[in-house]
Amino acid sequence: MKATMDKLVNLCKGRGIIYPGSEIYGGMGNTWDYGPVGVEIKNNIKRAWWKRFVQESENSYGIDAAILMNSRVWEASGHTTSFSDPKMDCKNCKTRHRADTLIEMHSKGKVNPDTMTNEEMEAYIREHHVTCPKCGKSDFTPIRTFNLMFETTRGVTEEGQNVVYLRPETAQGEFVNFLNVQRTTRAKVPFGIGQIGKAFRNEITPGNFIFRTIEFEQMEHQWFCKKGTDGEYYEYFKKAAWDFLVDLDFDPSHLRYKDHDKLAHYAKAACDIQYLFPIGWSELNGIHNRTDYDLSRHSQFSGKNMEYTDPVTGEKYVPYVIEYSIGADRLMLAALTEAYDEETLEGGDTRVVMRFSPAIAAYKAAVLPLQKNLSEGARAIYRKLSKEFMCTYDEAGSIGKRYRRQDEIGTPFCVTVDFDTEKDGTVTVRDRDTMEQIRISADKLVPYIAEKIRF
Repeated sequence: MKATMDKLVNLCKGRGIIYPGSEIYGGMGNTWDYGPVGVEIKNNIKRAWWKRFVQESENSYGIDAAILMNSRVWEASGHTTSFSDPKMDCKNCKTRHRADTLIEMHSKGKVNPDTMTNEEMEAYIREHHVTCPKCGKSDFTPIRTFNLMFETTRGVTEEGQNVVYLRPETAQGEFVNFLNVQRTTRAKVPFGIGQIGKAFRNEITPGNFIFRTIEFEQMEHQWFCKKGTDGEYYEYFKKAAWDFLVDLDFDPSHLRYKDHDKLAHYAKAACDIQYLFPIGWSELNGIHNRTDYDLSRHSQFSGKNMEYTDPVTGEKYVPYVIEYSIGADRLMLAALTEAYDEETLEGGDTRVVMRFSPAIAAYKAAVLPLQKNLSEGARAIYRKLSKEFMCTYDEAGSIGKRYRRQDEIGTPFCVTVDFDTEKDGTVTVRDRDTMEQIRISADKLVPYIAEKIRF
């Protein structure tokens, strides 16, 4: 059964996956805290991505750049002048909305506001009587641009304060470190730089749970290549991004490519992979051919030569960049949506089960003693398994209720310790998806589970 946003939010809060941010103080819009289960799933998503695009890539290298950067970085990237959203205020209820989002919602995705100017969006909203999602009135202020960067100051005295920004994206950290990475790794073009890190955007519009938040994590990979090979690598990373999702057990029918109708001024090509979220088809990740724009701009603003010298031919050139970017939080929401299932059992009971790929499940196994007087042996098995992968232990309630709890957080295997375990050293292993049970030696649990969760 397809998940709804309400079902996902309720499940996440009830099972320790995601909580509302600052909840005891009434919350804070578009902020969410990851609970004990959620932090493990998100970390596993990041590990899977890093393994695929950095660890397994012969010529890719990781960095962790600072969140606060010299403000000249954002001048060079264009963020200080052009990183803004078209905002309109409802005159009746005083709420603020993105004009492009209002148009998308009203047209149910049939109209693409990315191709419109601000004047054209205003005209569309007027002519089609687009209404405020909160109060239902159609009375908006003209569009105003709203810069999305969080601004703060740095300095020991008030007179010495300088403006700095919380980074709105992680990509610039990879661009400004191009020379450092190339020099210290002796990398030859083509090569990649990968990074996972926090970014911040002063979003005003409702975020649809963790789909759009003011604080989020990006997983980005920049591939530096020679002009003329960029088209080939662009197509390569489009396929690699798709294959990564399919390998995480995403149904290909829930994915689609969407070329950008309107390219950024620096882009030669741009494409999203969209996912069928509970809110409809929306961007999950992007692949962009950014040409040599980024390195050229940083060369211009910093005064540093960003050219690469081919060690064989001696040719000097500024590399093109193929960018693959995906939000860890948005991928988390897609993984939750994809995994959610409701199954009607014999007798009419409903089983909620999160069918995560075992590679990203929070706990790989749950150890469950059939009765509490078997806890000593069960805890010994738990300690042994926990040395190899994340596990959980539960001895409260009937075995059936404990199975259901594990189903709802997506634990792929439940290991039940019973009275026969004391006699012959075997345990029952229950499969989450099929509910089938097999009997194996407790000594074989580690290799058995390790093989099943391999990514």
